[in-house]
Amino acid sequence: MNVNAQDLSKHQWKDRLILIITEEKTEKFQQQITELQKHQQGLKERKLVVYKILPEKYSTGFQEENWKSSTELYGKYKVKNSDFRVMLIGLDGGEKLEQTEVLSIEKLFNTIDSMPMRQAEMRKNR
Repeated sequence: MNVNAQDLSKHQWKDRLILIITEEKTEKFQQQITELQKHQQGLKERKLVVYKILPEKYSTGFQEENWKSSTELYGKYKVKNSDFRVMLIGLDGGEKLEQTEVLSIEKLFNTIDSMPMRQAEMRKNR
């Protein structure tokens, strides 16, 4: 059931990832989901896939029914001494941004839009 559950490399060169890692569905977790949900078109334009990661399961996107059982992603990305972490992973698979507070959409989009690959995408799409 968990074959490649933790393998985020399938997204490399196709998608940017937002990982929201939390011990439980805290207020910060809900605030982060709400902040992202309000800007789905901007997420789509920037090729962002949202991963919600809890200790025993994870899901992608905003639906509540798509959870898959796995402890691997949580084990890999959890940060000690914090019950909440949000990360941005670029097209190249590298960590671009990481924090333990809710990430504003402005900071997220500004970070992505300043990346060379995103600037090339924007030029191409003009």
